[in-house]
Amino acid sequence: MEPGPLDAGLARRLGELRGERGWSLDELSRRSGVSRSTLSRLERGELSPTATLLGRLCTVYGRTMSRLLMEVEAEPVMFVPVDKQPVWRDEAAGFVRRSVSPPHAGLRAEVIESTLEAGASLAYEHAPVPGVEQHIWVLEGTVEITVDGNAYRVGRGDSLRFRLHGPSHFHCPGPERVRYALVIVLP
Repeated sequence: MEPGPLDAGLARRLGELRGERGWSLDELSRRSGVSRSTLSRLERGELSPTATLLGRLCTVYGRTMSRLLMEVEAEPVMFVPVDKQPVWRDEAAGFVRRSVSPPHAGLRAEVIESTLEAGASLAYEHAPVPGVEQHIWVLEGTVEITVDGNAYRVGRGDSLRFRLHGPSHFHCPGPERVRYALVIVLP
C-alpha cells in the first residue's frame, strides 16, 4: 500500500519515540514482535502501517492510538473555545468528562473537568499508561479517591497528586455532586 500524507508524520514520530527510549531497531523488534525490516521501512515512510501494527507499537510505547495520531497533527491550537472542548457523558454512571485542553502533538499534559453525581463511583483496573502523573483539584463538593490502596477524602479547594501505576477508584459520597479539574501528564 502506498503511504499517504499522514504517514510521513507518523513515520517521523515513531522514529522519535524509539530514539527517546534509546532503542535500536532490533530492540524495538524484540519488544513489539514486528520484524526489524518492517520497522525500518515504517520509520522511513516507505510503508503505510496497518491498525494491528500501530496497535502493537502503541502498546510498546504506552500510548493510545488516538494520542499517537494526534501527536502527528500540525502544531496544537493555542486557544480552545468552550464549544470546541469535547464532552463525554456516561449518564448511567453519573459521570461527565469535558476535555478542556485535549491531548495534542508535542504536549505531554491535558486538562479535564470531571463531574460525578452524588453516590456515583468510577473504578479503573489499570493505569492507562503506567506512571502517568495526575493532579486533581476539587472545585465543588467532595470526592473519595483510592490510589495504591490508600484512600483520600478530597474536598473543595483541596488537591491530590500522584503517579498512577495500578487501579484507582473515585467515589462521590454526596450529598451534592463533585466537580474537579484533572491534569494528566504523561511520563
